[in-house]
Amino acid sequence: MVRVTACTNQKGGVGKTTTVVNLAAFLALYGTSTLVIDIDPQGNATSGLGVDRRTLDRSVYEALIDRTPLDELIVGTSVDGLDLLPSAPALSGAEVELVDMSARERRLAASLAELNGRYDRVLIDCPPSLGLLTINALTAADGVLIPLQTEYYALEGLSQLVNTIRLVREGLNPRLEIEGVLLTMYDARTNLSAQVAAEVRRHMNGTVYDTVVPRSVRLSEAPSHGLPIALYDPSSRGAIAYGALAAEVSARG
Repeated sequence: MVRVTACTNQKGGVGKTTTVVNLAAFLALYGTSTLVIDIDPQGNATSGLGVDRRTLDRSVYEALIDRTPLDELIVGTSVDGLDLLPSAPALSGAEVELVDMSARERRLAASLAELNGRYDRVLIDCPPSLGLLTINALTAADGVLIPLQTEYYALEGLSQLVNTIRLVREGLNPRLEIEGVLLTMYDARTNLSAQVAAEVRRHMNGTVYDTVVPRSVRLSEAPSHGLPIALYDPSSRGAIAYGALAAEVSARG
């Protein structure tokens, strides 16, 4: 049975796309057939997996708006077992176009139903907002992975996201759950990171992953080469962290 995870946080710059790309790569390398869906108009997961959006004729936009079958839109990546449903600039207008469409919150869920067990895992990279694209992702997902930066305002806005998840569960997708919270950009040299981590673990009551992703120059460099950290620098601290996260995610089921 495929497991669909939406990776979301309405705050930008928390490591959301970095998490999707690198978690997906390690899951695939560990033998889990994985699909990344880039539903963020910025398309960073698409470029981070080495796909040039300018060369694409079609993207997830056509799936949402025209109901084009996913089989016609999915492309391969440099990681065996990891495929991508790419983003495109046209996606920036999709929020407006979806407003007047029937079943506007369920367009992505309907498309995913066509995959017929082709993948074990699907990871959705959401925009840094709680609009219709993110609602589509939450309606299609089994669980939510929330990256949280270990900085002063980490918990700011989290209650709004948790409330949105609750509303989607009550109105659109009763199976939706918080799969886990991932602490990112952790700086072991500062007391602040440790304090924020402790506060988040206390506040989120058992949903926080044991794995913590450190601040890492190599993680920041990898997307410019169109590679996940597993291929760019497999011995780096960032690679070790995301490898551990993949094992932890798999163990949780």
